[in-house]
Amino acid sequence: MSSVLPPDAPPKDRLTDRKRLAIVQAAIDEFRTHGFGATSMDQVAATAGVSKRTVYNHFPSKEALFAEILVQLWESSSAQVDLAYQPDRPLRAQLLELMWQKMRMLCDASFLDLARVAIAETIHSPERAQEMVARLGAREEGVTLWLRAAAADGKLKLPDPVFAAHQLQGLVKNFAFWPQITMGQPTLPPAVQQQVVESAVDMFLACYA
Repeated sequence: MSSVLPPDAPPKDRLTDRKRLAIVQAAIDEFRTHGFGATSMDQVAATAGVSKRTVYNHFPSKEALFAEILVQLWESSSAQVDLAYQPDRPLRAQLLELMWQKMRMLCDASFLDLARVAIAETIHSPERAQEMVARLGAREEGVTLWLRAAAADGKLKLPDPVFAAHQLQGLVKNFAFWPQITMGQPTLPPAVQQQVVESAVDMFLACYA
């Protein structure tokens, strides 16, 4: 979830950005290991190798730092599921590629660890989740964009592309995300991953194609 600094950024700006990235990564590691409640800004500063004052210069509170991580988690999720609709390719092949992108992300151990922390904390503090949704509400995931394009091309009949995108991804997450998050089950073996992806795509196309 790191970002690349622009090569033409002034040295001071590059140093500031590097410190911010170090703080965010340190917070991710601390929240993942200890949870939100047991993590202090002192711990984050020590792990990042910066002063506590530097941490507060970038983030006025632990809540603000956590909110930034939630945004990065969401952006990581949507960035990894991205495929431009191609009208000359079969729908099934494109949807399989999209859902394999989703599956690979959901099976990433770091993503799952951070998602556990984020979900646990937003259950205790729903306003944090609401704030994140409000900040990102205007943005669409790659799956939704792909479905809109396919519907505009007349290949899918979708009364509500946003609903359909949640429905499609839910077919995958019911096997490859929620059992791992809520019950600590291991990630799916490759053969089961393939079964989940292919059956989700085929069910979706049977309904909407």
